Amino acid sequence: MHILLVEDDIDMSRALFRALERRGFQVTHCADGISALSHIKDGVGDLVVLDLNIPGLDGLHLLQRIRSQEIHTPVIVLTARGAVGDRVVGLNAGADDYLAKPFDLDELDARIRALLRRRNNAEDSFQRCARLKLERSSGAFYCDDEPLEFTPREHTLLKALIAKPGHAVTKERLFRLVFPMEENTQIEAVEVVVHRLRKKLMPTGTEIMTLRGLGYLLRERSTPGEG
Repeated sequence: MHILLVEDDIDMSRALFRALERRGFQVTHCADGISALSHIKDGVGDLVVLDLNIPGLDGLHLLQRIRSQEIHTPVIVLTARGAVGDRVVGLNAGADDYLAKPFDLDELDARIRALLRRRNNAEDSFQRCARLKLERSSGAFYCDDEPLEFTPREHTLLKALIAKPGHAVTKERLFRLVFPMEENTQIEAVEVVVHRLRKKLMPTGTEIMTLRGLGYLLRERSTPGEG
């Protein structure tokens, strides 16, 4: 499972990053609300661990923004604001759970797993577009019931697109997801990954469209004469 960790304190973020990875989670880290909002819109993370006191866009406004846009990714708030009134404000803004600092890492782990179980029980276990589907729990892609093989980069890019079928994801965002921390790689490398994916997606009834100036979107392939 993939955790999006939003924390601007360097020591705290490093400790949490290592602790969550040791517990078997894939972790992506953001240090400010603006980049966190971008990642959440791109479908990065099955769950968000969110500090309220972050720069750019504070945690409460970030929560309000994503909930107003009907984004239902589970969110656990971590904050030094431990008073009952602060917890109520956080929960009313859209948080699913709340832990005041300092907290026990085992308790955080238990709360993460409880929220993910609750979400998996409440939602369909697959994301779909035409015959293509992504199993949420395992991260595996299928065409109907046949498993599909993708490289890690192809998998990351396709996961970002299937999170919002029919909606464009910018090339810049895909580049950050697919080629993190690769300073010597050019943004045009995204086009190579998209080209390979288009061939592999032919049997699934889906297609990746290029929208000039906007990015890429995944949609059901049009039939001849349609549109």
